[in-house]
Amino acid sequence: MAQPSDDELLAHIGRDYYLENKSKVEIATTYGVSRFQVARLLEEARARGIVRIDVVFPHTTAAADASALQQDLGVESVIVTPTGSDDHQTRDRMAEAAAEQLMKRTSKGATVGISWSRTLDLAARHITELPDCDLVQLAGALPIPGSRSSIDLIRTLGEVTQGTTWPIWAPLVVENAATAEGLKRQPEISQALVKADSLDLAMVALGGWRAGISTVWDRVDNATRLAGVEAGAVAECSGRLISADGQAVRTELDERVIAVTLEQLRHTPHVVVVAQGAARADAVHAAIQAGIVGTLIIDEELAWALEDSLHRKPVPSA
Repeated sequence: MAQPSDDELLAHIGRDYYLENKSKVEIATTYGVSRFQVARLLEEARARGIVRIDVVFPHTTAAADASALQQDLGVESVIVTPTGSDDHQTRDRMAEAAAEQLMKRTSKGATVGISWSRTLDLAARHITELPDCDLVQLAGALPIPGSRSSIDLIRTLGEVTQGTTWPIWAPLVVENAATAEGLKRQPEISQALVKADSLDLAMVALGGWRAGISTVWDRVDNATRLAGVEAGAVAECSGRLISADGQAVRTELDERVIAVTLEQLRHTPHVVVVAQGAARADAVHAAIQAGIVGTLIIDEELAWALEDSLHRKPVPSA
């Protein structure tokens, strides 16, 4: 029998695990891989959209109230986009909203920073016009199968405006602090990172510090993940970890990241934050506590989760 292609293998493993309830050990035996490889392949299948997991919340008859959320969360603006029939549709609707905000809020001569995520990559493709402005890449590259890089994103936006682009020619996460320091001393990278001190507008994506809701989590080792958890991290923004009370979480990962800092984002006059899915509710609260949220773009599923978290009554003590 012919061997399945890479995509077919991911589909077969996803079917066996999620639909047929086979264990990772059983799957590993069937396909001649280790159970750890099975776990990695399942993560890749989800990241590439081959496996899609939908969580349907019981709020099907009413739209989330963006104005009420804006007031309750204490941010300048909340934009809620419909949760689509699948992850790609949801992401594309959020990308359209992000593109609209970028075009609306960018003024001539401004310095605009943009991070990378699959949603922001899609947003760049929806941009039809921008005034002349400087564009700063806020995070190094983090390769995702089937997606373009942060360099491609900044290049796409640079073709729309006549301003200068400030790319970061480096990975988002490197293997140690010494490597990171060496790269940061490179003139092109150093200039981009310093340029982030004088942003007028920034657009970033927000993840949570656990499996499946942070692209960085999925690409570092278990010791690095655990160190962040033990230090209290609940959110991740461009590789920077944030605790529930909005403080920067300092672990060795922080020294290995080549990206904008939380302090730079705090000093940016307006930051547009994009987050998707109910699992990121705690991360949104943390980012607001950190003072880095001006406009919040979320899907309806996350909006309902935030409303639930805001209105949930404390459980009485025994």
